[in-house]
Amino acid sequence: MRIVMIAPFGIRPKGTLLARMLPLAQALHRRGHTVTIVAPPVHNPADGGTTRDYGGVTVTHTPTPPLGGPPAALWHTAALWHSAGRLRPDVLHLFKPKGFGGLAMLARGRVPLVVDCDDWEGPGGWNDLLPYPPPAKALFAWQERDLPRRAGAVTVVWQTLVTLVWAMGVPPQRVFYLPNGAPTIEPLPPQPASHPTIVLYTRFWELDLAEVAAALAAIYRARPDARLLLIGKGERGEEQQLVALATAQGWATMIDNRGWQEPAAIPRLLASADVALAPIRDTLINRARGMAKLVELIAAGLPIVASDVGTARDYLAPDTGILVPPGDAQALAAATLELLADETARTRLRAAATAAANRLAWPNLAPIAEVAYRQATVRA
Repeated sequence: MRIVMIAPFGIRPKGTLLARMLPLAQALHRRGHTVTIVAPPVHNPADGGTTRDYGGVTVTHTPTPPLGGPPAALWHTAALWHSAGRLRPDVLHLFKPKGFGGLAMLARGRVPLVVDCDDWEGPGGWNDLLPYPPPAKALFAWQERDLPRRAGAVTVVWQTLVTLVWAMGVPPQRVFYLPNGAPTIEPLPPQPASHPTIVLYTRFWELDLAEVAAALAAIYRARPDARLLLIGKGERGEEQQLVALATAQGWATMIDNRGWQEPAAIPRLLASADVALAPIRDTLINRARGMAKLVELIAAGLPIVASDVGTARDYLAPDTGILVPPGDAQALAAATLELLADETARTRLRAAATAAANRLAWPNLAPIAEVAYRQATVRA
């Protein structure tokens, strides 16, 4: 089957393609399909007009528009439509029901369409988090409702999105739960450390900083020898806000702030940790997310303490990690301290995480996409 995947933006700097789209495409390639990703160079104009092979998958960035503003939007839309059409696909897989790709798919002709939803984009979702202008918010909310209804099949990253897509009027037989897969990395053996090490690997916007700070302060009071390895960078400087809270509360000395890191550097950093934290707020967008970083922690074989929100329950329950009520700093601290004190429990959770990563390997998930493609082809 000739599959063309339409990306919302380029292969870098954002990680959506690397965490979900590209590994799925590579798994489908290994199953005998021809897969091409077509991406607009929205955040990476230097990549415009380039084509590269990534493990058997061709990634083509459409040309960079010569002008900005509305002409650039028309350019991106037309370029995606033209590039996808000339490949003569058997099926189109649109990743994110929004933006230029969503507009291009309105003129796809009779080619079967599958829409992938890996986030909630409209009210209560990214529209509320990002400073889009009002016309863009209205467009994205309309696209999120309209495109799944037009598609022959819809793939979704979590069960919350399943029910939201059903509510749009899409029949259940056209909706397929396709979770985020574990990255294909070999977990490194735990690295000896002079201090018990907790890792917080995050984008920050999903956290309640006050909750996290209260939990870490309690951990520091009980275990002043513990170190916090902080990996990631917030959109609005949230990592510095957390450091400011730590300074005010007297536990800043435990922080080892590494900031944003290249993907290749992450596995070795994670291998230095004894316990990973994944606390998030209980919101609609967090309930609907695929939590790619949580899957990365699982693939690294780490014992994890996570908020019981959204996909965390599917990935970690019943015995792959410890789930605590969202917003409960005391429970988060207590579970972390228990794991730091119990090497046997950490060893058990490491083994369970490795087993879970094997179950979530993309080769085991690619057949779900194939069923969705067959459904879309039959409906077309």
